[in-house]
Amino acid sequence: MTEARIHNAVSADGTEIAGRVVGQGPPLVLVHGAIGDGEFAWTELLPHLTDRFTCYLPSTRGRGVSGDHADHSLHRLQEDITAFVASIVEPTCLMGWSGGGPLVLGAAEQVDTVTAVAAWETAGSPEAFGADGMADLGRLGAAIEQVGMAANEGRLVDALRAFLVGICNDEEIVAVEGTDFHEGWSGGVPEMLVYFHHVMSTDDPGPVAPEALARVTAPLLLLTGGETLLATMLGNASRYVADHVTDAQVREIAGVGHFAPVVAPEVVAAELTGFFESALQPV
Repeated sequence: MTEARIHNAVSADGTEIAGRVVGQGPPLVLVHGAIGDGEFAWTELLPHLTDRFTCYLPSTRGRGVSGDHADHSLHRLQEDITAFVASIVEPTCLMGWSGGGPLVLGAAEQVDTVTAVAAWETAGSPEAFGADGMADLGRLGAAIEQVGMAANEGRLVDALRAFLVGICNDEEIVAVEGTDFHEGWSGGVPEMLVYFHHVMSTDDPGPVAPEALARVTAPLLLLTGGETLLATMLGNASRYVADHVTDAQVREIAGVGHFAPVVAPEVVAAELTGFFESALQPV
């Protein structure tokens, strides 16, 4: 992505956080997950949103057009997104994908201009994943181990493929074959490994702690895919969040999985558009 203006903000520790801005309409901030950044995570979804929303596409530190800092802890990533959202200074909708889910929830807790929040298969803490989600968590952990081995040998495309095996269903894996997906997304593998290192080295639930979620007052839509590979873990995480947020709903979308924003963007966009436009209606 090379066109569109860039919106800049400054995180709490002075790191510049930036993202391109495309479209027209009320502001909608889209936050990438563990892999990807604002430069390419939303390429397929944007054409279905930019005629209704001004889409802000931030990247957390060290990714995309944002600045970098030695501290990549989850707390700092949360501060990055909160600062970016606060800098828009007008009513704003938020959308987070996977690891971006907790980041938008944290911003919604702290920024009073947030109008509505959506998350596509939000990440969570082990408590949120539930005892029956531990098998899914183990599968993901085994995949990340394979990712690390391939990345250490400089085989980033192979590393990305290993990640997809751990989180995508077979149809999704087939859907991205023969496209430029692997070449485009494989560059984000090193940053993803840093992210998972921090996830696995902390017990702090951060923005998905019950007391933090209880302070989220904006309406929240938690979307899950009916064909998601890690359905138990991610479904439990969404229901856990919904149980602690005052105005929350969980909706399962049939026939799609975790990478629906890439392989079925029109389905995701329809859910987001309906929810956000309803939330933006005058009371």
